[in-house]
Amino acid sequence: MRDPDADPHVRPAAADTPAGPATPADSASTGEGQSRLAQRFAARPPGYPSVLVWLRAGVLRDWRGVLGAFLATWFYVPVALLLAVWGGIVLAGYGLVAGGTRSDEALPEVLRDAPLVGALLDAFLARSGGVLGGIAGFAVGFLAGFLAVLVWPWLGAFDEPANLFTGLAGMVVAAALIGLLYTLYRVMWEPRLLVVSGARRLSRREAERLRPILYDCARALGLPTVPALLIEDDPVLTNARAYARHVVVTTGLLDEPDENIAALLSHELVHWRTGDEVTSAFVRGVALPLVLVHAVPTWLMRTFPHPATNFVVFVFFWPVLLTMKYVVLPLHSRDVRAAEYRADAGAVLAGHAHGLRDMLERRKSFESGRSGWDEAVCATHPASELRLDRLEALTPASEGAAAPVTADDVFGRPGAVASPRAMLVAGALVLACAFGGTLLGVTQWALFRPAETVNGYFSALADHDARAALELVTPAARSAAGDVDRLAALVEAKGYQPPDDVDVLSVDRDGDEATAKVEFTLAGQRVPAELSLRREESATLGLFHEWRLTGAPVTLGVPGGQAGLTVNGVPVETHPEGDDLALLPGVYTVGGQSTVLAETPAQAVAVVPGMDSAGQVRLEPVLAPGAREAAEAEVRRHLDACAAQKVAAPAGCPFRYYNGSTVKKIAWKITEYPRIAVELTGPATARVSTPYDAQGSVRATGTTDGYFGATPFTDDESFGVDGVLSVVDGRITFQPSGE
Repeated sequence: MRDPDADPHVRPAAADTPAGPATPADSASTGEGQSRLAQRFAARPPGYPSVLVWLRAGVLRDWRGVLGAFLATWFYVPVALLLAVWGGIVLAGYGLVAGGTRSDEALPEVLRDAPLVGALLDAFLARSGGVLGGIAGFAVGFLAGFLAVLVWPWLGAFDEPANLFTGLAGMVVAAALIGLLYTLYRVMWEPRLLVVSGARRLSRREAERLRPILYDCARALGLPTVPALLIEDDPVLTNARAYARHVVVTTGLLDEPDENIAALLSHELVHWRTGDEVTSAFVRGVALPLVLVHAVPTWLMRTFPHPATNFVVFVFFWPVLLTMKYVVLPLHSRDVRAAEYRADAGAVLAGHAHGLRDMLERRKSFESGRSGWDEAVCATHPASELRLDRLEALTPASEGAAAPVTADDVFGRPGAVASPRAMLVAGALVLACAFGGTLLGVTQWALFRPAETVNGYFSALADHDARAALELVTPAARSAAGDVDRLAALVEAKGYQPPDDVDVLSVDRDGDEATAKVEFTLAGQRVPAELSLRREESATLGLFHEWRLTGAPVTLGVPGGQAGLTVNGVPVETHPEGDDLALLPGVYTVGGQSTVLAETPAQAVAVVPGMDSAGQVRLEPVLAPGAREAAEAEVRRHLDACAAQKVAAPAGCPFRYYNGSTVKKIAWKITEYPRIAVELTGPATARVSTPYDAQGSVRATGTTDGYFGATPFTDDESFGVDGVLSVVDGRITFQPSGE
């Protein structure tokens, strides 16, 4: 009978080699060429075709315990329980206050105004609203906190069903792998672990007392071998425990009658033969993270048994303690109790029902009531009275009659590792998984590498397709592009020059981040650049995670308030105070307005990935060819019009005649035209002035009416021009200053 409080993390001594039936230990010693791995599994139970079948039988037996261990550990049930309780407390406090102070607001007006019923409900809520609010708040907070922990790790997977499936599959594989590794560790290192727990090999007198009984029990059960037998120094407790490859008894068993010893050893041989310890080890392995944390408070309470210690430990570790107590242990204990009934049947099969009955009767006198959760649900052994009842049903009614239990009932049929059909199906699945994994790997390598994203980005630019290029950048970088339609028009224009001869030199990946070093030809020069990429969380088809460029488009500052601004020949409207254009890599031609008066030379701007900014464009108009001659002709036309006037002060003209007398007749003749200086103030306007040393001259002739009658005069005067040139209807016009 296994001690329910036995520590599973014990270390055994080396297996002793009993005399009698051949033992695995004997086989290990006789085969000098036997591998060390085979020696590790020496003293394993007989009846299994291989170690794999033995481990498989133990691992797959207790599906309820494995499921409980998996859910409690890998779905963070202790954390969910912690958050649920705190959420319940917080919302319970809120509900208590709100229910006590604002419960009247929760009652609809129709009910509040109803005769008698309204008064009753109002009085009820006024006196119990706080309690109801607290209860409701705790329920809502507990449920919300618990579900938050369970759902939060999967929020990113709900958008992609395949991610949800692969996430669950990964958890199952991880739990199974840890469980298997822990089981192998427990089985292979069992001798050393039992040594640490205090087990030792038998002395000569102890061996002479116990081994013959052990061999007789093995023969009665049809076992060709027996496990290694170890002993613990405990003269008070009469007990025995079966492990994967050992049976450990206490020294108190030496004082028992042979029949009682045989019953107890037969019971433990069944535990050993059916691999019950392998089952328990796998359950603990699946829940290993939780078991390791649970071991801390368990050790503290066992080492320092005091109510104050227990209270402090419970305050800090209550989520773990409750999860083990109410989830893991109850589910696993069901299989453990079934194993106890099976082991009792083995004692009956060996013919030691009387000794087992005596041991159970004695244990029953020390048994406490089973009213608590630990004793009723988490107990590893059924109640002794129930075991005695089952024992009576299995005991032959008369002496010499065969027991109504067979070896198949006790040990079952382990069978082969798998049937040929199962092996065929498993092989087909392995091949399908290998082929599918290879296909997925090739697809990922060919289509979803960082280098493929970089090549696709530059290919889209080479095709003058800005929208396709923006699809390969992150949403944040895409939003920084601003007006996508305008950017697409700029890239589609003939004036756009994309990067050419792109070479991806290297890609340095760090987790979900990558940096690609590229080199390309831009404006006739080889230009190096670095592009940053990030792996997307969402997956295409739920399987492939694409890479996206993280760099935002480069901005180019353009002046505001200029009509006729073009980029690659595409008109671009800007704000009066200027604007920033978001541009993709390439060469852009920025031009301004051109008229018969002035033209704006185009500027080529090269945009390289990784630049903070492409700078500020400054458009400086220059006089158009022939604009000066046209301006001079327009000024002369204006001056000729002034000279044609027969007045002393032609309106809007730069010259006039005045001497204080009345002018009767006057005629103007420009003897020399002034030279002009033209200063552009914009693509369609210019300032016209005459330098000091470039004055023109005009001659005025006529008569004045004076005291002595009409007097002829001739007067020469120098003058200059000052005005504005502008373009009206496609031709240059002159407007003198002051008009």
